[in-house]
Amino acid sequence: MRRFYSLFLIVIAAALLIGCGGPKAMTDVGGDVPEWFLESKSDPNYLLATNTAVSRDMQMAIDKASTGARAEIGRQAEVRISGLQKRFDEEVGVNDDAELLQMFTQASKTVVSTSLSGSRIAKKTVKKDGQFWRAYILIEYPIGAANQALMEQLKSNKRLYTRFRASETFKELEDEVKNFENWKKDQSN
Repeated sequence: MRRFYSLFLIVIAAALLIGCGGPKAMTDVGGDVPEWFLESKSDPNYLLATNTAVSRDMQMAIDKASTGARAEIGRQAEVRISGLQKRFDEEVGVNDDAELLQMFTQASKTVVSTSLSGSRIAKKTVKKDGQFWRAYILIEYPIGAANQALMEQLKSNKRLYTRFRASETFKELEDEVKNFENWKKDQSN
């Protein structure tokens, strides 16, 4: 009985030591994933997002991956606009005009939910995997387009726009919109 107990303890100790080794780092995710999909890209002029999706229908896989990537861009745009709102709050003052701040918050929510029409698929790879299709998508969205949409929303409310124009944040936003307009002109030439 004593041998059995000793052997049992050795097996348990060995199992614990093996289990404590932790998971091995993933070094290769397979040759089927496009290299551009695995690279973390950043661009000062674009919001970028990747996504992948699987479906029995090729177009459905592309649509699902595109929708997921656009949703991620929406989250990124919301973060950028929230940052802009915080800078505006600091300049105007939170307690100076609570109604004004509520209007600004509503404007940023509207921009995020409606302004992704300028986004486009920058890269796409579709692969057949058995009975399924897998789509890898990279969506890009010009940052200037988001800023332009926010500016349009702010201009639609005269009182908010007048107050916002006096802030330093307005000057930064206006410069980014002008840069975007120049970029659009360069792209069409």
